[in-house]
Amino acid sequence: MKRFLILSIVCAGAAFAQNAQPQPETVSVTGNGHATVAPDRYSFTAGVQTQATTVDDAVRENNTRIAAAIAALKKAGAQDKEIRTSGFSIYPQQDYQQGSMPRITGYQVSNSVTVTRDKVGDVGKLLQAAISAGVNTASGLQFEVSDPARGREEGLRAAFNDAKSKAMLLASAAGRTLGRALTINEGGASPPPPIPRMMAMKAGAAQADVPIEAGTQQLDYSVSVTFELR
Repeated sequence: MKRFLILSIVCAGAAFAQNAQPQPETVSVTGNGHATVAPDRYSFTAGVQTQATTVDDAVRENNTRIAAAIAALKKAGAQDKEIRTSGFSIYPQQDYQQGSMPRITGYQVSNSVTVTRDKVGDVGKLLQAAISAGVNTASGLQFEVSDPARGREEGLRAAFNDAKSKAMLLASAAGRTLGRALTINEGGASPPPPIPRMMAMKAGAAQADVPIEAGTQQLDYSVSVTFELR
């Protein structure tokens, strides 16, 4: 019985040794690629600052002017869902004299709205409409790519080709040739952060649309690939 058991174990071990495949030698690299796309969405913040000796007067004037700006934005093409209030504040204006308590001399009221719209071509028109309606502060003009899938195929192909080129170079340096790709892991897209552009607006500016250039954005992709070495 013991001889039969030992013989069975030996046979099983021999069969396992025959079926076991040696692990392939590999090289792992990371490739980078990018795609250049035109932005199709923009946003900016426009507001009104007013000052008066009483808070009621400052708020009343501000309400009138921000309402006129919102109406002008809508007349220029912005829809209700594309305009949202993004800030409202009241600050006392104080006079500081040495040796005495600060004295309130008036109030500053600020109200701002942020416009987000998918029609990039009319950003200058909307900005000018807001300026002409009495907006005196503006900031945060930025352009975005709304669909992250745009440019993805081009960027991933470029990233894979970059990885393959690196792997071929390393394989050649080691006196080997490159085999098939065994594993591929996508690193994803990394769009550059939007760069806000600060603007100072004054009522009574020229009536021509504000000149704006949307330019293009570069979307960066990466993939990690493990290749077989031969």
